[in-house]
Amino acid sequence: MRKMSAFLFAVLVLAILSCTANANFLGTVQMWNTGVGANEPMTVWGGGRDGVDVYAGAYMFKKTGGSGEGKLWSNGAMSGFCVELGEPAPEINSKYSVIPLDKGPFSGPMGATKADYISELWGRFYDSSWASGGYYSDKQNTKAAAFAAAIWEILYEDLPVSPLKWNVKIDGTTGTGGFYTNFGDSSLANSWLHTLDGAGPKADLRVLSHNGYQDYIVAVPEPTTVVLLGFGGVLSLLRRRRRTIK
Repeated sequence: MRKMSAFLFAVLVLAILSCTANANFLGTVQMWNTGVGANEPMTVWGGGRDGVDVYAGAYMFKKTGGSGEGKLWSNGAMSGFCVELGEPAPEINSKYSVIPLDKGPFSGPMGATKADYISELWGRFYDSSWASGGYYSDKQNTKAAAFAAAIWEILYEDLPVSPLKWNVKIDGTTGTGGFYTNFGDSSLANSWLHTLDGAGPKADLRVLSHNGYQDYIVAVPEPTTVVLLGFGGVLSLLRRRRRTIK
């Protein structure tokens, strides 16, 4: 009976994740923009912006549906951080593709090294209270804005020889590209960036990608992580069972 339950579980998850045969496409999320969480206005240079004021902080959404991995995520409130400064926020209920972090954003994949930096940044410093709704303190707004600046620094700048060289106040990229901001609390963003030595906790992240609207980094909801881990365990069990039968 236990073996049959494991088999049925594997079949169910395989059905839900049928679209994941393409490693660059994990599913879809249907959502609409409901505003911003903790944030501060920030003037930025980079990502297609040249001295433009943007909202730096958490963006809020309402998920109404999904497919593939996105179907495993509960509908309702969710949040993320912008990774495409040159695109507008969605104005209507839109279908986003769920893709691996290193494959986003739509304007150009960041690659594995930058994805690792952002995963560690998120694992070390992300605070869910930045997207809790309601009133946000000055401290929450400042930290959420610093977090956004740190993400943009990683995303748009060339990789430095050491994390200690990250600096959101200076464009360190030769030629086109690069990023910098006049954000007043840049020292906080830089202090976080300087700790990224690869030894910190790593968050399980995805990019929600859309051709025409901003892409966003979001954390994989915990129940989904548990299901995917369970699915991996079931596959391992089935492989062992096949070897035993042989």
